[in-house]
Amino acid sequence: METPLPQCARCSIKMAERMCLKEDGRGPDFCPTKSCEPIIEKAVAKTCSDDLIEFVRQASIQEGEGYEGRERGHENVRPAKPRIEETIELARKMKYKRLGLVFCIGLRQEARVVEKLLAGAGFEVVSVACKLGGIPKEKIGVQDDQKIGIGKFEAMCNPIAQAYVLNEARTEFNVVMGLCVGHDSLFLKHSDALCTVLAAKDRLLGHNPMAAIYTVGSYYRALK
Repeated sequence: METPLPQCARCSIKMAERMCLKEDGRGPDFCPTKSCEPIIEKAVAKTCSDDLIEFVRQASIQEGEGYEGRERGHENVRPAKPRIEETIELARKMKYKRLGLVFCIGLRQEARVVEKLLAGAGFEVVSVACKLGGIPKEKIGVQDDQKIGIGKFEAMCNPIAQAYVLNEARTEFNVVMGLCVGHDSLFLKHSDALCTVLAAKDRLLGHNPMAAIYTVGSYYRALK
């Protein structure tokens, strides 16, 4: 990029004065709202294209409906729905019939609950666990001492196969639950349908990766 690289995470301008939030706002030199106008115009054109505009519109409506008390002003709003409920509502708004559910086999019990919730909401659910195919990790060059169970057969995670199976099943919207770091990347890259992440894997923190971020100034200070 010829312009300064965007650094939104480093912006020190007050929220009420940021140009991304206010028509006459301001931004630092690295603000992409200021420096990336051609890219933004291209993105908006894509956003408003016939194949995306309805999803974009419904997702924005869903964002607003995730809060209650809006009629009393912005300072009075508060969250009203968990993510699983919003996922179901968005899929209904889009009139989807067939949903995909991809999950880590370590979250099989949670996936069973989610599948029942989605099916109970009227969707046909196609679910695929991460170890499908039973392909040994040696196939991708993993050595025995690099496996979780050393000295034993260990199937590799197969996120591209998960994507291909859902593509073949023609799912309309895919829900991702607890795929490993990197494996989620591969699934998202190869899925034909749009996706949403219901759960991000964090083995140590009970799949709440933000806990380490919230406590980086205390218990997880070593991360710095």
